[in-house]
Amino acid sequence: MAVWNLGSINSDIVYFVPHIVAPGETLPSTGRQVFLGGKGANMSVAIARAGGTARHIGAVGHGAGWTVERLTEYGVDTRAIRRIEADPAEAVIAVAADGENSIILHQGANVEIPMDLVANALSEAQVGDWVVTQNETNAQVEALELGKRMGLKIAYAAAPFSADAVAKVLPLLDFLILNEIEMQQLRDALGKEPEELGVQSVIVTMGGKGALLVEDGKRTQFDALPVTPVDTTGAGDTFTGYVLAGLDRGMPIGQAIGQATRAAALMVTRKGTADVIPDLAEVQEMRL
Repeated sequence: MAVWNLGSINSDIVYFVPHIVAPGETLPSTGRQVFLGGKGANMSVAIARAGGTARHIGAVGHGAGWTVERLTEYGVDTRAIRRIEADPAEAVIAVAADGENSIILHQGANVEIPMDLVANALSEAQVGDWVVTQNETNAQVEALELGKRMGLKIAYAAAPFSADAVAKVLPLLDFLILNEIEMQQLRDALGKEPEELGVQSVIVTMGGKGALLVEDGKRTQFDALPVTPVDTTGAGDTFTGYVLAGLDRGMPIGQAIGQATRAAALMVTRKGTADVIPDLAEVQEMRL
């Protein structure tokens, strides 16, 4: 089976700072690194490193060919990534000493993905495959509608959050993942609890408090692991990718969440994004 990921691909330019910059403040960095990033790319790498088959659908702009090469090196199928005449997608990320971060995003090619590319890619999918997207590209609704008609399982990672974007795809979803702040925003917008969204499986991530699974009207709490974070960037994408890879490989959802919790805990102890997502062997050998 496979996970088809209509996802963003960014160059992540990371600056390490003593604290998140305040309005009007000029703050010197203590270091700079450039990583492969984007929620979509992070998720594809996590799926591949968790032992799943990641088929990435996306586009890159001028000078961003290295990102496709890097994805290929990490085991992601990149045949449905097209190089187009557009700006490269870039994220400027500030990472504070306590591990918190702030991000400025230039969307570039991520919001110019041709629909014919999406349709051609998904024409190769098989019934029972997953298709997932996030809110960093165009063509989300069209891709998920197409996947639904084809008998694929539909997943959505609701970030960067928009209640309108979630509302448009809710009727299509089998799986929804969002953090507790996003869930509160969705609750405020729709007046519904997770059990009332009409989605088979809803996961609400809560950082250091773990994650909540809402499935078949039942709530199950999964505790976080005790680690000292140095960089939280990409941890949520790692968690999501590991869950989807586990489900695609036939794991019960509770087992997939447990494995994803370990992967995310290991991820926050590292500085970087897609390039430092742990592989399955590291996760399984992790000492608590």
